[in-house]
Amino acid sequence: MRIKAAQATTIAAGVLVLDQASKGLVLANLEPGQVIEVLPFFNLVLVWNRGVSFGLFSQLGAALPWVLVAIALLVIGLLLLWFRREQALWPRLAIALVLGGAGGNVLDRIRFGAVVDFLDFHLGDWHWPAFNLADTAVVCGAAVLLLENLLPRTHLVRSTGRNGS
Repeated sequence: MRIKAAQATTIAAGVLVLDQASKGLVLANLEPGQVIEVLPFFNLVLVWNRGVSFGLFSQLGAALPWVLVAIALLVIGLLLLWFRREQALWPRLAIALVLGGAGGNVLDRIRFGAVVDFLDFHLGDWHWPAFNLADTAVVCGAAVLLLENLLPRTHLVRSTGRNGS
C-alpha cells in the first residue's frame, strides 16, 4: 500500500492547521508566565521559543529566526525529494507528519520571530521543555522514519494467480 501525494498533502495540511489553531487558542487565552493546570503532571503555558535547543546559534541575534527559517525550508525541500522517491506507506506517512509540523513552526518564526510552545509536562518541580503539536508531529514522524530504517523491512509477496502461486 502506498500513500498518494494528495493524501500526504492532506495529512501535512491537517497537522499544520491543527497546530496553528491550537496556538491561536493559546495566544487568545494565555499570557506569558500564566499557568493553567490541566492534570497534576500537565499544564498549559505560553512560552516563546526564540532559539533552538541548548542555546545553539544564539550568537546570531536578530538574524537567528531567518537562519532557522532558511534551514527549515531546506529540510522541507529535502523531505519532499525523499517523499517522491519513497514508495512505502509508513515512511511516506512519517514524512507527511514531519512536513506538517515543520511547516507549523516555520510559519510561527515568519509571523512572530519565535515558535509558540504551550504543552508543559512535569514531574514535581522537574519540567520537560514546553512544546507544541507541530513538535509532536515532527518527533512522531522522525521516530517512524528511524524505526523504518533500523528495523528490517518485510516484503509482501502478492499472489498473481499464476502457476499455483
